[in-house]
Order: sequence, then C-alpha cells, then structure tokens
Amino acid sequence: MKFFDLNLSDPGLRGEIDQAYGRVMDSGWMILGPELAAFEAEFAAWCGAGHCVGVGNGLDALTLTLRAAGVQAGAEVIVPAHTFAATWMAVEALGATPVPVEVDPLTYTIGAAGCAAAVTGKTAAIVPVSLYGHPVDLEPLMALARRHGLFVLEDAAQSHGAASNGVRTGSVAHATAFSFYPTKNLGALGDAGAVTTNDAGIAERLRRLRNYGSDQKYVQQTLGVNSRLDELQAAFLRVFLPRLDTANDQRRALASAYDAALSGSGLTTPAEANWARHVYHLYVIRSPERDALQARLKTAGIETLIHYPIACHLQAAFAHRGFKRGDFPLAEALADEVLSLPLWPAMPVDNVRQVALAVR
Repeated sequence: MKFFDLNLSDPGLRGEIDQAYGRVMDSGWMILGPELAAFEAEFAAWCGAGHCVGVGNGLDALTLTLRAAGVQAGAEVIVPAHTFAATWMAVEALGATPVPVEVDPLTYTIGAAGCAAAVTGKTAAIVPVSLYGHPVDLEPLMALARRHGLFVLEDAAQSHGAASNGVRTGSVAHATAFSFYPTKNLGALGDAGAVTTNDAGIAERLRRLRNYGSDQKYVQQTLGVNSRLDELQAAFLRVFLPRLDTANDQRRALASAYDAALSGSGLTTPAEANWARHVYHLYVIRSPERDALQARLKTAGIETLIHYPIACHLQAAFAHRGFKRGDFPLAEALADEVLSLPLWPAMPVDNVRQVALAVR
C-alpha cells in the first residue's frame, strides 16, 4: 500500500487541469501574470487575509518574509525544536540565530510559555509551526509578541485550512508562510509557495524581494532573489483550491477512522486540542519500537514515512550552533518514535482498517 496518492486520474479533475494548462499556453504569459494575480486574490480570501504573495517554494516563503520583516544577521529567532529543517534554515539564511523551544507533547506545536522563557534582548521574531496539520494557538503568542515588539511568522506549510478558535490559519499571525509542494493539503504539480498577511507593507516588500528586488523592470531598489510562483502552477492551484475544504474533511474522516481502529493499541495517536481544527496533513503515531514497527509494515507491503528522523539540533547543518544530544529530550524522543501512516484524501477507508490490523 502506497503512502500517498495524488489521485490525478479522476476524469473531472484531469479535465480541469488540462483546461488550466491550455489557458496558460494560450495566454503566452508564464511569469507574474493573470493566473498568479487571480490565485493570490482567491487564496487570500480563502484564508481571510488581506494579501497573498506567491513565491517559488515554502522555504523562500519563510526566508523572504523574515527579510521583509527586517530580521537581520545577529538577531535571535525562536523556533520549534521539533520541525522540518527548513524552519531553521530560513533563520540561518539571514545570519540570524535559531533559538529552539520544545513543543507541546500532544499538539507538537510551541506555546507562549516556552517562547516567553526564550526571549532575550536579541529576539526579533517567533516562527511557530502548525505541524502535521495541527494549528498553533496563536493568540497567546501574538500577545507575547506585542509585549516584546516581536514579529510572528507562522510556518503553515502543513496546515492549509487548519483553524484555531474558529479562525482559519493564514490571517492571525503577522504573516503566514505556505508550501504548495505536491503532497501538501493544497499542493501544486511542482514546487510553489506563498505568504499571506494583513500588513500591506510586508506584502509590498515581499513582491519586490521575490522579483530581483524590483518593482519596475530593470530597476533594482534592493537586493532580491528570483522566487516567483509561475503562471502554470498558479493555474493548477486554482483548480485544487475549491476542492480543499472537501479534501480536508476527507482527511479528518480518515483520521477519525484511524483513531477508532487504533484505540487501545498502546500507541500514541494524534491529538486535537479543543480549540483546534486539525487537517491531518499527516497521521503521525508514536511507538517506542518505531523502527521495528516500520520494518514489519514494510514486509506487509505498507509504506510509511518518518517525519523527522533526526532532531534539528542534531543535524550536521546546524552543528556550528554547538547543540548536543540531551539538549532537547522531547525533540529527540519524537525523532526516535514518530511514524506517519498512509493517508490521502481519496484513500479508501478499508485501507485504514488494513493498516490498523497490520499495526496491531
């Protein structure tokens, strides 16, 4: 059984994808054209945000937003100890220092108390991650940020459509970074990303930074990069966006089926806080015998993945920060124990029963 299926064979979907492709080809406009403008408007409205700026990928969404917010070399940025390495890499790219905070053991997100303890005179920003599809509780973090004059950039690469206290991800933090990698809840057919914000100044600076630092062709106001969500991917995303709420509902139903099928198994299954709406980008269990479990599932023909097998502070890429094993015990335990089970929106519920039986 495969871990994930893009499910692009559906005739209705394939027809719309073909139409989107034809529309772009007929227009002859490949970069910064009407498809991108339309998608940015549609996604901003879907998130409840004032602005959306499309960029090349999720890492650029993080890095460019921190630049747009004025985070400079030597500053400190609070990040989760347990996350994908891109969250830390965006901070490192600016010459700033990632300051890790342990996540909540149930939601796998960072909270205001842990972040407050990490704030120093050098702290410029907080980058909470809505991991695996579970949102961050942003209101306490925003209150903390107001007290200390900090910028909050939510990394929502895995949480399109998640909600905190009834408010959809993408409209509460100062800015929210999204990845549209193909397997995300909202995925393109290649690399793509975006940032939503209610701050017009941030949006303006992001548009300049993504386009060689330019508002006007061949006039460079600042040092920028080439990171533009192209017309073709924007057109594809416009096909997938109207289906996203239904797809997230399907993910939630499958997760509920997993919860029931694995109840009493002794494994730790995903939690959903009472203020949260989880959208289950991944269905992640914990087992102290994770590696043996994964090996046995592979023998049974079931593909699983580990998100993520090495804690960020122990990655060679961050060795210069001087962290060592034992510095963040929960992050290390998660790296040793988490296992993601197969899940995609159109997955038959019978697959859940087969996986759960094999797990047991």
